[in-house]
Amino acid sequence: QAQLVESGGGLVQPGDSLTLSCAAPGHIFNNYGMGWFRSTPGKDREFVAAERSYYANSVKGRFTLSRDSAKNTVYLQMNNLKPEDTATYICAARPATSRWYHVQNEYDYWGQGTQVTVSS
Repeated sequence: QAQLVESGGGLVQPGDSLTLSCAAPGHIFNNYGMGWFRSTPGKDREFVAAERSYYANSVKGRFTLSRDSAKNTVYLQMNNLKPEDTATYICAARPATSRWYHVQNEYDYWGQGTQVTVSS
């Protein structure tokens, strides 16, 4: 049973915006750094964004990660979406002491993902 629960995915047109949410239990949210990866069939899962303010070059300037401590939730605000952003977006948590924000093996907890499709 996934402890991280994503929501907010959907079908949007190029140029649209979308905000993904990831809810986590308090013991994870308060002790781990959160990140987002994305997965596309036929491609390796790739890093998207992580706390604090680390972004893949492909999304830098368009995506913003933030957290709401009152709700134990992190958000991924995605603006100016492109067809190549189409993927399953997966939330993950790594120990707060880890500096390797882009390395998947550093993450201990994973969600099941939410699908984002960008198409006209």
